[in-house]
Order: sequence, then structure tokens, then C-alpha cells
Amino acid sequence: MKHIFVTGGVVSSLGKGLAAAALGRTLENRGLKVVMQKFDPYLNVDPGTMSPFQHGEVYVLNDGTETDLDLGHYERFTSGVLTKHNNLTSGQVYLRVIEKERNGDYLGKTVQVVPHVTNEIKERIHLIESEQPQADVMITEIGGTTGDIEGLPFLEAIRQFILERGPTNAIVMHVTLLPFIKAAGELKTKPSQQSVAKLREIGLQPQVLVCRTEHALDDEIRAKLSTYCNVPLKAVIEMRDVAHTIYEAPLMLHREHLDDTVCELLGLNAPPPEMGDWERFVKRVINPKKHVKVGFVGKYTDLQDAYKSVYESLTHAAASHDCGITVQKIDAEELENDPTAAERLLGGVAGVLVPGGFGERGVEGKVVAARYAREHQLPYLGLCLGMQIATIEFARHVCHIEQANSTEFDPKSPDQVICLLEEQRNVKKKGATMRLGLSEAVLAPDTLTAQVYGRPSVMERHRHRYEFNMKYRDVMAKNGFVISGTSPDGKLVELIEIDPKIHPWFVACQFHPEFQSKPNAPHPLFRGFIGACLAHGS
Repeated sequence: MKHIFVTGGVVSSLGKGLAAAALGRTLENRGLKVVMQKFDPYLNVDPGTMSPFQHGEVYVLNDGTETDLDLGHYERFTSGVLTKHNNLTSGQVYLRVIEKERNGDYLGKTVQVVPHVTNEIKERIHLIESEQPQADVMITEIGGTTGDIEGLPFLEAIRQFILERGPTNAIVMHVTLLPFIKAAGELKTKPSQQSVAKLREIGLQPQVLVCRTEHALDDEIRAKLSTYCNVPLKAVIEMRDVAHTIYEAPLMLHREHLDDTVCELLGLNAPPPEMGDWERFVKRVINPKKHVKVGFVGKYTDLQDAYKSVYESLTHAAASHDCGITVQKIDAEELENDPTAAERLLGGVAGVLVPGGFGERGVEGKVVAARYAREHQLPYLGLCLGMQIATIEFARHVCHIEQANSTEFDPKSPDQVICLLEEQRNVKKKGATMRLGLSEAVLAPDTLTAQVYGRPSVMERHRHRYEFNMKYRDVMAKNGFVISGTSPDGKLVELIEIDPKIHPWFVACQFHPEFQSKPNAPHPLFRGFIGACLAHGS
């Protein structure tokens, strides 16, 4: 197996994950089998307890692992289905080392960063090699920025690994920033030179330099970077800010011959990539024949990364209809206190989407949004909390259960139509203790949901602690509330809808469908929602 280690320099948020995923896409299109992983230097065991304001979206894998959002890029851009072994944090590494020390596994030796911590990091690479021996290439992204204290053990482990495997089997791809100084009217290479110098101090020489830039690299800049960063001229790769969509990145990097360069460095004999399907998808995103506006009512709408997978799923679904999409982001708190806000903010949209979230803030604003969508016959898609919100709203305003609420928001409510899962009642720890990962949902026949999916059961990813309270099933059903999907034993509600005789398209799910949508394979719920929005708009 060949290895590509992706590091970053100068500043964070350069798009290492996107560059890695885009490279993975082009290599797969050359017929190579690619596996991807992320090393995160932070000390949290996983991002599950981190605020979206701190970390952005928490991405959930099939096996229930809560991971960095870059793994979402990996799964959307490539065909790989990732597991807990594809994301490693410093917290996991040190926890494992301490557990081994407490168990006496080190036979009384002094436990040190080198070799014990670095060996643990290398062991994760070996583990994936043993689990996926058919893979041709492993791409490993190192989080953070070169020079960060917490990232040094990972870089040292990589140095050792490359020394053991040899330069034809493992390379470093360094993503760096070329800032444009407006007053001088030119790109500056010095930050990249310093970044590579720092990497070389650690013992790593990048073989490929991917340059994030707002402007084209001329021959002089490329030659300068090649000389001072000790990288071959053809391995200085321009990665311009994309004009329309992140899905342009694989095409852009292919035009820069990144995949050719990597294959040559690693001695991989693979035909040129067939990018036709990807190009057609990008063309539909950039030049759609139709357009639709969707109201997106959330708590973290100021943060682009907080709902990353949902936004991408909407893009996938819209493109499948050859449709452009405008996501009108609405802060749920804006809808809470102003009685005119709903009409003002939602009056011009073709559909309403309420995503997941935790905590009481903004909840009543989301209830207002769900009510507006129901009363104005707007297509509605609720995700996780969005399903619970729809349930509370329907119970209050259709079933006249005036104090209907969730245990999460009002533990003293006499009518908790949303309640804590039974297995969650004695849970005290917060990390990795929710209902997580892939579970089956059995769909009720002759429902809109079954029609949207086109099959009797589905496997979907979960991340929640609260569920629909079956005590209210009958009274809700009498008023047109349809439970359209349940767990196989019928005890947990997975999907709900409003009777199509009452509302044309109102669907919500307890799981997170956004984690399984791909550019050329949009998730059925998102595709159905966009189709309903288009029908409503026409």
C-alpha cells in the first residue's frame, strides 16, 4: 500500500481535508482503491462533546463513531465507507497509552512520547492496512498547522513511518497559503517557505506543495517555490479558491496534474481518470435549468461548518433535479418574539428545513417555522430535532395538547410528547453515549415516505437521546399525524409525516440522512424534498 500524508502550514482552515478528498476522487477515477483517514491533534477523545461554535459539525459514521467533519468530505468525494479506525485523536492515543501503562504492558519501562506515543500512532496506520489490504493508496490528513505543539507527535510518527517504508512508498503533500498583498499587488511566498522550513526542521520534506491562493501562480512564483521549498517544479500545485462549488476541486487539481504527479512519485501505474460523471454533476450545480429557495431554520446559521453535510445534501439533491438552490439561513431565535417574523422570513421560500441541534435555545422559533410550513402547505423536512419540533408543534396546535414539549426542554411538562430514550435514563457521561450509528427503519406501506424511498426498509445513521413518546400515538394519528417508519420492533419512531390528504409534503426523520448523501447519489429524502419544493413553486 502506498501512503500520502497531508500536512498544512501558515494558517488553519486551508482546506487540507478538501484537497485530500479531491485527490482521493481523482485517484479512484483512475481505477485505484483509496482509503482515507484523519489524525486530529486535539486532546478530546472525539468531537462529540464539542460545541459547533468550537468545532463545526460532528460527522457520524455507520458504526456510530463521532468524528471530524473532514470525514464527511472523504465519504462524499470517494466511495469509501469509514469506521472508527479512520479517525484518530491525541485523546485516543494518550488514553490508550495510559491504559497500557496501567495494565503493565510496558513491563516497567519509562513511558515516553518516543517511542510509545509515536508507536501507537503508527499502529493505527498498520491496523487499517491489515483491515483493507486491497487498497492501493492510503491518504492520511494531519489536522492543525505545522509547528503546533500538539501535532508534533503525529509528525514524528510520520517521519519514522516514511523512513521505514522508503520514499517511493510514502510521500508528504503540504498544503500552504500564498497570501496576496493588495498594496504590493503580488502574491507572497515567504509564509510558505517558512512553513516548509518548519516541516523540514521536524525531519519531513514535502514532495508536493499545494498552494491555496486567490490568484493564479505565474512561472516565476512556481519556480521560486520550487527552489526555496526544495520541491520539483511540476509538484508545485495551484489550488485556487473555487468559483462556485467545492466539487470543482477534483477537476481543478486534475488540471494541475496533481494525480499524475502523485502516481509518478509513488510508482503507481494507473490510466488517466474518467471524470465525465463528475463534470456533468458540477455543470448541473453551476448552470442549472431551474432554481428554488429553501428556508433553513437553525441555531448555528452564522457558522458555515455547523450544518456542512445538510448544505451539501441540498446541493446534491438540487443538482439531481438540474436545479440551483438558494438556502435562506434563518436564526431560529428571530422567529420567537416577533409575530411578523415568520411571514417576513419564510414568505418567499418554497420549502422549510429544520435541522438537528441540542439545547433549549431557539426551539420555540423552530416550532413557529414548523407551524408556518404546515399551515401554509409548504414542503417541510425535519432532521432529528426537526422531527421532534414537528411533533411538538402538531401536538400543540392540531391535537390541542397545549403544554406538549420535550423532556429535554421542559422536564416538568405534563405532556412530554418527546421523551428520553429508555436506555438513556441512567447515563451520566456525555461522550459517545447517545444512540449512535446505523440502525434499520421499517417503512409503513402506502405512505409518502415509502414512496420517496422506494423500498420497505432503510438503514440510517443516528445521533440523539430523545424519541417520540408512544403514549401519544393514537391521539396524534386521529388528527392526521402518520408514523411512517419505526425500528424493527416497532418501539421507536424513525419517520413521521402528515397525511397527504392534509398536507402535500411534510416529512421528518429522527436520524441524520445528510450523512449518507453523495454528489451523484443524493439521499432520497433530500431529493424528494427538493422535488416537492419545485412542485410548490410552480
